[in-house]
Amino acid sequence: MTTIRREVLTLPAAPLGPDNPLPPLRPLDEAHRIDERDRAGLPRDMARQVGYEPLRSLLPAPVRDGYGRVREPREFDALVIENDRLRATVLPALGGRVTSLFHKPTDRELLYVNPVLQPANFALNGAWFSGGIEWNIGATGHTTLSCSPVHAARVPAPDGGEMLRLWEWERLRDLPFQVDLWLPRDSDFLHVGVRVRNPHERPVPTYWWSNIAVPEDRRVLAPADEAWLFGYERRLRRVPVPTYDGADRTYPRNSAYAADWFYEVPDGRRRWIAALDEHGHGLVQTSTDVLRGRKLFVWGTGPGGRRWQEWLTEPGTGGYCEIQAGLARTQLEHVKLEAESEVSWLEAYGPLDADPEGEWHTVLRGAEDRLEAVLPRTGVDAAYEAWRPHADAEPGERLATGSGWGALEVLRAGWKLPGTPFEEATLGDEQRPWLHLLHAGSLPEPDPGAPPGGTLVARPWRDMLETTAATPVAEYHLGVAQWHEGDRAQAVRSWERGLKNAAARWPLLRCLAVADQEDGHHERAADRYAEAFDDLCARVRDGAEGSPRASGASGGGEAGAREALPGSGGETSWTAATAALGGEAIGALLAVGRTADARAVWERLAPSVRARGRFRLTEAALLAAEGRRAEARAVFDEGFEVADLREGDEIIGRLWARLADEPLPARHDFRMRPDGD
Repeated sequence: MTTIRREVLTLPAAPLGPDNPLPPLRPLDEAHRIDERDRAGLPRDMARQVGYEPLRSLLPAPVRDGYGRVREPREFDALVIENDRLRATVLPALGGRVTSLFHKPTDRELLYVNPVLQPANFALNGAWFSGGIEWNIGATGHTTLSCSPVHAARVPAPDGGEMLRLWEWERLRDLPFQVDLWLPRDSDFLHVGVRVRNPHERPVPTYWWSNIAVPEDRRVLAPADEAWLFGYERRLRRVPVPTYDGADRTYPRNSAYAADWFYEVPDGRRRWIAALDEHGHGLVQTSTDVLRGRKLFVWGTGPGGRRWQEWLTEPGTGGYCEIQAGLARTQLEHVKLEAESEVSWLEAYGPLDADPEGEWHTVLRGAEDRLEAVLPRTGVDAAYEAWRPHADAEPGERLATGSGWGALEVLRAGWKLPGTPFEEATLGDEQRPWLHLLHAGSLPEPDPGAPPGGTLVARPWRDMLETTAATPVAEYHLGVAQWHEGDRAQAVRSWERGLKNAAARWPLLRCLAVADQEDGHHERAADRYAEAFDDLCARVRDGAEGSPRASGASGGGEAGAREALPGSGGETSWTAATAALGGEAIGALLAVGRTADARAVWERLAPSVRARGRFRLTEAALLAAEGRRAEARAVFDEGFEVADLREGDEIIGRLWARLADEPLPARHDFRMRPDGD
């Protein structure tokens, strides 16, 4: 019989650190956007979904950029689901990631298992890590839940055994979802039932891709003769499978640069994808037909792809690729989920033995026949039908706790969501001000000992903010909600009203500075950033109204090394605020040539902040702007690592090109596209 048990998994891990306290007001810089030149030639349904409500903002999710690159052994709660043939290990505190899928009869690990946990800037909101099977919901890209906890509990399985249920509230689209994992008796396949619900009275765009990391020394098989190729030059084109541009691209190592290969699986064909080694052993994923898309992601053999692979793990670890399955043909699309409806499907993961070598169609027929023998297509459909009545089963023993955002939304709207209870007991400090607004009609005064918390931006919350007392904190949050909805002029007016009586001016000034930048008023933006940073430093220095005092700090000017800050979480939250605002302020001041003012901000950052890789890069840019090119070059020679370097970001290479004639050093080469594109 299937068992579910708790374990502790110890991994070398870099701490996640605090979230960025500044609201993400700028447009989303998402690499996976189509070049407009390619839109005209798309199939009609694909073109419609590519243009259907792409994500414009990360709000209300915070940016997660507080992690570093110093890894130490750390314990993680793991949930293990196991039968006599298969063992799956799940990390509920990290998005419910299936970190291992081990086949016991053959003594084989079916996934790529990362031996470390190293956050990197690949999720929509920052922190993400590689390896295993991840559940991506929300919008194009890796989910904001990549490094966040989800709820978990035992639930009765269709065969009378146990299921492991994972569920959460996805905040970008305000959708509840669940993932049910179970192992039928004597099965070699992990069964996964997924359901996404739209409780709203309007259609909502939805997105889902299950991403499976496997070793890259594989051949990837999917039942297709064509694929949509998307690279980091942001061009989308239809290409043949398996051979394109003189190479068989179903072997990940035959691609030089990072790319997505979205397979065009014909209608009516069974949905599956497999990755097999040279001996014909590997993993297969299949599903009911609702999960339409199949994809291969490769890092490529170029220096940038190799560097990213090293960056995400430790030296000497084998490379990986990803095989994926999603609701649409490509990850450039969003699917309309009608009002008060749901979408659900069943996936299965397990071992496959088939010959990977030979003529493409012969290989596909052999693999498909073998899959049909070990897991018939009708069996997957039957398993889905057997699971559906259990999707509403109330969870039993709680095994992990996620966020309180779902509980807050259920309280607000009174929704009934059988199978995924979002209980009031899960409400925490982040939800407390909004719970007060919901029940009392007003926002409480913010804790003077901490930066402002996040803003809820959905229309019902904006309506409440518009009718509550116009205090500075209410005007601040109302402005963020208005900005998110595209009402920028009203947002600016709200922030300006709030500024008149605000004790802490810096959060409102920063919002106004971003608005100025977006409107092209760069000098005024620089002024406001400088004023905001001055105000933040004054509050830290003076301890005004309960904000942290500089006790025993040395160096670093006014804000200085304010490492010893009182209060629960005070140190990390105020250090994060100073770092985030200081970094933005320096960038704004350098953009208008005010190097002396930028230097003044730099000097007031804490030494621990200035030592971070991101700020070492900032220091090099500041030195270059001051004409001190040799000193800027010396920063590179001394070495640094920008822990939160964004996927596809070429900022390091651009600065290097200003400072040196020689090629970019390999340790800084993260380019994911060919030169010149």
